[in-house]
Amino acid sequence: MGIFDKGVKKTNLNFFQKLGRAFTAKSRVDDEVLDALEEALLGSDMGVDTTLKLIENIEDRVEKDKYVDMEELTALIRDEIANLMGSDAPVVPFDFSRKPYVMLVVGVNGVGKTTTIGKMAAMLREQRKKVVIGAADTFRAAAVDQLVIWAERAGADIVKQPMGADPASVAFDTVKAAVARGADVALIDTAGRLHNRVDLMNELTKIRNVCAKVVPDAPHDVMLVLDASTGQNAFQQAKEFSRATKVTSLAVTKIDGSAKGGVVVGITDQFGFPIKFLGIGEGVDDLKVFDKKEFVEDLFKLEDIS
Repeated sequence: MGIFDKGVKKTNLNFFQKLGRAFTAKSRVDDEVLDALEEALLGSDMGVDTTLKLIENIEDRVEKDKYVDMEELTALIRDEIANLMGSDAPVVPFDFSRKPYVMLVVGVNGVGKTTTIGKMAAMLREQRKKVVIGAADTFRAAAVDQLVIWAERAGADIVKQPMGADPASVAFDTVKAAVARGADVALIDTAGRLHNRVDLMNELTKIRNVCAKVVPDAPHDVMLVLDASTGQNAFQQAKEFSRATKVTSLAVTKIDGSAKGGVVVGITDQFGFPIKFLGIGEGVDDLKVFDKKEFVEDLFKLEDIS
């Protein structure tokens, strides 16, 4: 079993059930199979543009190969999706040559942003790295309380201020504390509000600027957290946050509870954001460093499909 098999099982079953019905009693890919493939890809929330691109590429290859059975088609789908998802190079979540490595974590409320920060802190502490967490979502008491609990669990330091404090002030204090304490990584939570794009842009710009006052090239990463189960809403959130700030990476959560794992492929293709993490469960160890090859193999696996 691959590390993502648990996470993408629902997408995998849903996809092959739809495709399998069209392939019954057929020995080759025809228009009916391609239509079913398009429906299955859209049903996984891969997005219209990415789906059409894939169908066109697959049609071209099927035309050349003529007769393609289910196993060959599956391998072809894997190849084409892997091509859409960019580099085969291993994902490096944190650059420890930059000390402290400063990461801003952005995303709307409810996507698992705070939990993802906690799980990253736990992962880093397992690697014996010193971590400082900044609770810069000063508008939600629950977010700060949750981060305090995660920091205690992970053995990370936390920087916080009273509710309603200036988020940029918390970010500044966090990076300053990370430098003073010799931390390897600073993880800064930000407010998850899309009430007004201008306000969001101003706030994130201010946070970026104060980080750079302490560490000139900070932040080194702005990670957008998206919830796979929200499907097309995840595309809209990616669009809004990419307009508001320079997003440099993704973490996609709750993929285990959704049949919409294709959103990972679609957003990578449409926005070009590299994926660093997938959340495949509630446990502290259920945040996995993204591996493109293993993800694609687990997403489109014929084994155990009836």
